[in-house]
This record gives sequence, structure tokens and C-alpha cells, in this order.
Amino acid sequence: MSDTEAGLNFDERAVPRRASALVASLLLALAALAWSGNHIVARYIGGHVPSWSLNLVRWLLVALLLAVFAGPSLVRDWTVIKRHWLVLGFLGALGGGLFGALQYVGLKYTGALNMGVMNSVAPALIALASFLIFRDRIGWLQVLGICISLSGVVAIVSKLDLEILQNFAFNRGDLIIVANMAMWAVYSACLRLRPKIATTSFLFTLAIAAALVTLPFAALEYVQGEQLVLDEITVGAAIYAAVFSSILAYMCWGRGIETLGVARAGAFLHLVPLFGALLATTLLGEQLGLHHFVGFALILFGVTLAVRRPKPGVIT
Repeated sequence: MSDTEAGLNFDERAVPRRASALVASLLLALAALAWSGNHIVARYIGGHVPSWSLNLVRWLLVALLLAVFAGPSLVRDWTVIKRHWLVLGFLGALGGGLFGALQYVGLKYTGALNMGVMNSVAPALIALASFLIFRDRIGWLQVLGICISLSGVVAIVSKLDLEILQNFAFNRGDLIIVANMAMWAVYSACLRLRPKIATTSFLFTLAIAAALVTLPFAALEYVQGEQLVLDEITVGAAIYAAVFSSILAYMCWGRGIETLGVARAGAFLHLVPLFGALLATTLLGEQLGLHHFVGFALILFGVTLAVRRPKPGVIT
């Protein structure tokens, strides 16, 4: 085969890979947008809807909606599901039950700026979890991309004012969000253990496991007097959480990880505070400043570096 022919064949193979990476990037960005929207919803309903009860309704609604579509795939995948019920239960409990509810709990005690910082820690935690659990390698370029995008989040939070950073302090909500991001990192790293079943089957089992884990805490809320009121605000929040923040976002996130890998996909979580700021200005009337534009540019540049395929120089 001539060099020219070899080059043509290489390009033909590369085009589908680039197309797949582009689609995966768009899906991961869509997941980040859905989750940032959930933060806006959580801020809006703060104190009105009990956190664990909302999470329970959210996952029950997910299971109900998917039951309509997942029936045939569940029958087909049932043998595999029974064989891997422990892994599926673990992923559902961690990535759906605990992570989903603690987002709402944390936002009761911390502000939106702090929430952006906590989310920006996730890509580094995902890379660390993948390294510790599975001994994954990560390239220096990916590390640089994560650091640059993190600096963009810091620029937004600090408003380019060093005094704000000096006075930045953790509160109880911050610690809850940090712990929650660690759970998400472990969940994302362990998605590779997911058995080969249909996406609808996987998300249905995740929803059932998440609901079972959430149920005792929701019952405790009820006993303590925090009762769910089915008004327009509650119903709207539950529908958004179930359809967009759960079904849509989890499917996009899982597919993105399958294509790009967990470390590269994790960088897209830096888009959550970016989209959150954009939604806040549009829906909540907050004003954009120079620090937002500087931060946005750094985040996007960092994500671009982080999603590049690792080269021979790696951290092991």
C-alpha cells in the first residue's frame, strides 16, 4: 500500500472518530446545561419543597416514565440485571439517591457562587477517583485544561477581586457539596462497571435503587413535619428534575463518558457554573460583568484542552 493510500485510509477512519467526539461533547454540554438548570430550580424552590421528598418523587417519576418505554428492554436484559444487581444498586444509590438529594440539601446552606466552586472541583475528583480505583492514566495536557477551566470558575467567583478570595469561607453547605461531588466522582469512575444493558434498562434500575435509598430519609422528613405540598411549584420542580436533570442529563452523561472516557468527560462539569451564570442573568435578572466574560473564556479554553486525547506523556 502506498503512503498516499495509507494516509487516505487513516483520514477515513479519523473522520468518524472526530464526529463521535463532537457528538459526545455536545451531549456532555447538554447534560451540564440540564444540571445547571436544576440548580436554578433548586434556588427558586429553596425552603418550599423538602429535599429528600423531592428526590424521592423525582426518581419515582423517572421510573414511571421509563416503565412505559423500557418494558421490552427490561425483559431482554433481566438475566443480566439479576446477575449484576449489586453493581446497579451501588450506582443507583450513589449517583441517584444520595447525590441527587444532597444537591438540594447543600443549596439550603450555601450560595450560588460557592456552588459554582464546588462543581468545578468535580473533574479533578473524577480523575483522582479513576486513578485510585482503576489506576487510570491522565495526560499533562488534560491536567492543564482542568487547571485553566478551574481558574475560570475562580475568576467568576472572585469577580477578579483578591479581597473576595481572601474572605472566602466554607460553610456547612459547602462541605455537603464537596462530599457530594466526591460521590459523583466515584459514580462516574465506576460507570465502566455498568453491565451491557440498554440505556433505558440501566436508568430504570438506577431510578428504583435511588428511590429505595431516598425513601427512609423522605419518611424521616415527613415525621419531622417537612411535608410535600403538591402545588404548581413542587410539580414543576419534580417534572424538571425527572425529565431534564435525570433522564436527559444521565443519558447524555453516560454516552459522553463511553465515547470520551471519564477524565475527559469530567472537564465538561466546568460548564455547569458557566451555564448557571447565563441562566441566572436570563431568568433571575442578575447582571453580567467583566469577570464573567474572562471566566467563560478560560472555562471554554480549558475544556477544549481537557477533551484532547492523552499523549504518551502521562501521569501514572
